[in-house]
Amino acid sequence: MNFFEHQDEARRNTTRLVILFAVAIASMILAFYLVAVVTIAMGSSGRTGFWQPGLLVLIAIATLSIIGLGSLTKIAQLKGGGSVVAQSLGGRRLDPQTDTAAEMQLLNVVAEMALASGTPIPTVYLLDHEAGINAFAAGFSPDDAVIGVTRGCLDQLTRDELQGVIGHEFSHILNGDMRLNLRLIGVLQGLLMIYILGRLVLRTSSDIRFASRDKDEKSPMDIALIAGLAMIAIGGIGVVCGRLIKSAVSRQREFLADASAVQFTRNPNGIADALRKIGGTPVGSGIKTPRAEEASHLFFGEALPGMLFIGDWFATHPPIKDRIRRLGGVAVSSGPTVGVGLASSSGSGTALGELGAMGFQSGAALAPPSPQDFVATVGTLSPQNLASAQTFLKELPPALLEAVRQPESAIALIYALLLDPSPEVRAAQLALLQSPDPATATNATRLAQELSGIAAQQHLSLVDLAVPSLRTLTPAQLAPFFNQIKALIRADQRLSVSEYVLQLILQKRLRPQMQAPNSAEAIHTIDPIWSDCLTILSVLAQLGHKSAQEATYAFKSGLYRLPGAKKRELPSALPAAKLYDLGTSLSRVGQAAPKLKQAVVDACAHTVLVDNTVTPREAELLRAVVIILDCPIPPFLEAIRYN
Repeated sequence: MNFFEHQDEARRNTTRLVILFAVAIASMILAFYLVAVVTIAMGSSGRTGFWQPGLLVLIAIATLSIIGLGSLTKIAQLKGGGSVVAQSLGGRRLDPQTDTAAEMQLLNVVAEMALASGTPIPTVYLLDHEAGINAFAAGFSPDDAVIGVTRGCLDQLTRDELQGVIGHEFSHILNGDMRLNLRLIGVLQGLLMIYILGRLVLRTSSDIRFASRDKDEKSPMDIALIAGLAMIAIGGIGVVCGRLIKSAVSRQREFLADASAVQFTRNPNGIADALRKIGGTPVGSGIKTPRAEEASHLFFGEALPGMLFIGDWFATHPPIKDRIRRLGGVAVSSGPTVGVGLASSSGSGTALGELGAMGFQSGAALAPPSPQDFVATVGTLSPQNLASAQTFLKELPPALLEAVRQPESAIALIYALLLDPSPEVRAAQLALLQSPDPATATNATRLAQELSGIAAQQHLSLVDLAVPSLRTLTPAQLAPFFNQIKALIRADQRLSVSEYVLQLILQKRLRPQMQAPNSAEAIHTIDPIWSDCLTILSVLAQLGHKSAQEATYAFKSGLYRLPGAKKRELPSALPAAKLYDLGTSLSRVGQAAPKLKQAVVDACAHTVLVDNTVTPREAELLRAVVIILDCPIPPFLEAIRYN
């Protein structure tokens, strides 16, 4: 399966979750109904019929209300994304400026994996009080994703083993598992509510009855005790069903994530040795926090190993022996790859892995990929990409590396990337910066000098490195930051592709800090976004071709790749579209279902690559398009030969 198929499967798992959830609710309603009918029959002198529709409706309403309240409350709490989960589990957000070697190594491993895959760098949390070897990824999208790691990982794993564990978690980010996992937490909280309320009723009634002087007389507290016991027993159905649901949804995804980690790093021993250490230590992968139950399916290993005595059906993860055995059978290619099970299908003899290996380097002279290979690279990560990211970080000037680690200097770095080479325009831009904050203007000038030794193709990677620090800013701080960006861009009275791309990607990466996640229904047909697709293809076609004839040919090459294009009346000429129209259209297309997004990305690739020539502006904008559509791609286009 490719990236889009994995995303589609994650959505189908959501449907499976709804079905299993409905079965669990129906079972609990039926159990409550049986208890109520039997209780009424025992207390009634006359004959009471088994079928009582009115009673069933009342019980159904009460049960659904309790479950719905529990789920909706939890879902509301989770709107903050992965950081809410990490903090609830006792996680501490790692400071990018940490001077602890083990923590810095963890941050570097996460940054390398993110840069190599084209995803935003997740915020990293450390679970200081957890000695078990475990980790998790959580979030609604890659833009608000966090990675949590236990203290046991830092204390007991080597760098290769840690890289294998982080690679496993990145598979969950790339394959769309995180959103489903967060929904599981919210939905299953409703099933637990009846059990929780039963314990509360039982404890309260016991305390009142114990304090009562009329202990020998029957009282309403006796009925409350019986009700509490019944709620605990029937709520136990919710606990069991919750475990079964988590097991059904997550177990096979864990095997896939293990295999992906091997392909990402081309090192099966890394993740396998981490699993062996889990199996060889007394604490294993256990998580002690009381909130571990609700998040157990998020983790790398079994968070509640004490539950395994019940049986494998209730385990959220496959047995460690099975995972290690399967890793022994994962094929690891000796040549370049583009990810799990993907290899170049072009006849040029240049594999996409080689292109990816050059993604952070300048001066490369490689031919562009085919559109099919471009689409196949979405959501993948190769060892060559990973090695290039490591090299990029090692060779980055210390001043720039230091700048991305704190919010004030990260802001100055973004401003420095926007400073114009023209002395007149730059003077106007620095005047804009000088007015509110002279220190930022000075810092931006200094960082601009450091940037002179960095290839333009690497600027987006620098932006991604700065994003974790920028995420610490509040919405009130981000608003003037983006206003200043717009002012710097307008200083020369024109909008360049590089400026627009930087602005688009920053807005995308920092959107979770400024607004709640988008919960709109997915678009499954091309009709609602047809005009937006025309806008996107038109901008791409105009950007990379000098003549109107060439641009129209490129536009139509992409247009015919869209679903249902042959049944429509297509435009005979290139539709009028401006660069600044792109953001609005991409926002709407971003709501498309995965398979529809695949068709749009394929159309974009055919528009740009149909002439087997890619300009730097085309490469930059095409990469921005797929990023805005939540289709992460390794930065390999920067390595091709520009004609």
